[in-house]
Amino acid sequence: MTTPVTYHRHDNIGVITIDNPPVNALGQAVRQGLVEAVAKGIEDHHVRAMLLVAKGRTFIAGADIREFGKPPQAPLLPDVIRHLETSSKPIVVALHGTALGGGLEVALGCQLRVALPGTRVGLPEVKLGLLPGAGGTQRLPRLAGVAAALDLITSGRFASADEALSLGIVDTIRGADSPLDAGLAVAREMLAGKLQPRVTGELPPAQSNPEAIADYRSRLEAEVPELFSPFRCVEAIAASTEGSLDEGLRRERELFLACMDSPQRAGLIHAFFAARAPHKVPGADDTPALTQVALLGEHPLFRQLEANAERAGITLTASPVSSIQACLMAPGADAGSCPADALRIVLLTATEATDLEGIEAELALVVPDRGPLVELVSLGAETTEQQAVANLLKVLRQGVVVSNRGSLLAVLTQASDDAVATPHAAMETVSLTLSERGWAYRDSDIDLLAIEALGYPRHLGGPHRQASLTLSDTSENAS
Repeated sequence: MTTPVTYHRHDNIGVITIDNPPVNALGQAVRQGLVEAVAKGIEDHHVRAMLLVAKGRTFIAGADIREFGKPPQAPLLPDVIRHLETSSKPIVVALHGTALGGGLEVALGCQLRVALPGTRVGLPEVKLGLLPGAGGTQRLPRLAGVAAALDLITSGRFASADEALSLGIVDTIRGADSPLDAGLAVAREMLAGKLQPRVTGELPPAQSNPEAIADYRSRLEAEVPELFSPFRCVEAIAASTEGSLDEGLRRERELFLACMDSPQRAGLIHAFFAARAPHKVPGADDTPALTQVALLGEHPLFRQLEANAERAGITLTASPVSSIQACLMAPGADAGSCPADALRIVLLTATEATDLEGIEAELALVVPDRGPLVELVSLGAETTEQQAVANLLKVLRQGVVVSNRGSLLAVLTQASDDAVATPHAAMETVSLTLSERGWAYRDSDIDLLAIEALGYPRHLGGPHRQASLTLSDTSENAS
């Protein structure tokens, strides 16, 4: 079996390479491999320093989602980072692409960080109802200060390489052909005394900043008072100023486990998985995207699609010539100009999509008033035809949810609009009906549309999830 982490010597530098496509996620094999590779480097008498790099398009982009919801397997990430941080030989880490979540925490445990231009770093765990649980809330403030840590961790936003350099998160930015080249150059400079390694955990605690702590608590109370994990992030960062690293890590672990036990964490992770592949039509794998489409009439969506077409190699035209594969028709467009053998896709609002009977088209594209998603409804198209259109939209950077025979968005919108006082409850009730009708390929698609287009609270996971939980509780109580 091929290991995702390898070790080899490059002159007097031990190079640790992660190769775990597609995003070098921190699965158990990667964690174990890092521990073993660091041990090899320490035992290698020819090596004076080590370099950690990753292959592919990115550094470590976070945890392995395949491990979500499963019992943790040793070594745990905090222990891995301890191995890195306490190494008797300094470890340079070269970042490229993204270093997110546990990936950035791994980098914070190394002694010198170099980033390639264009790299982005971040700790986005709060978006999943968590906080950085492998030292991020303790080491980041030591490097960047309390205010910067509050900003990055409570928002989950990404910082550019330039911002990361200005904050002290990375030590230098180097243009190079590869992370290996950049890292080796920096490691040699370090060994020559031109750059000084730092052990993050041995830096003094960040200076106390009660004003920033109070300010962020006030912001969160005003903007997201219903959320749990952002407030725990603030508590963990505050703890970074109060004592030793070990004390801060213990407090971080307590708060991390509290987030893990929160129902919001389960709801946010459900929403995360719901967003992974809502454009997939069951049974239509390996269907290529359409490449030649006529845009008939005028619609704001057309300008967005056209902006990405050339780069994607897609032909969008207002002239429906015979080679056109499909016609996307705005309201009032001349449907008769669409070639007879081309797919017809009619553009509708959620209100217009309430009744799809009698529409002479194979597909309907339902565009909500807000949000990043549209809904592609099959009105009789083959599964491969619907998938080809969905793939086209994805290539053109338009988020899309696919459905069958009727519009999920139209029914959810109508339920929300008709509700006098509790639109969320109305969506929960109607979500069960939608599931029974079989219009959704996945019940999670109902949740995703409600969250993104209609403002259903993300931390609840969506109306169908909530309604299902209520039914489950009712059944258990009745038995």
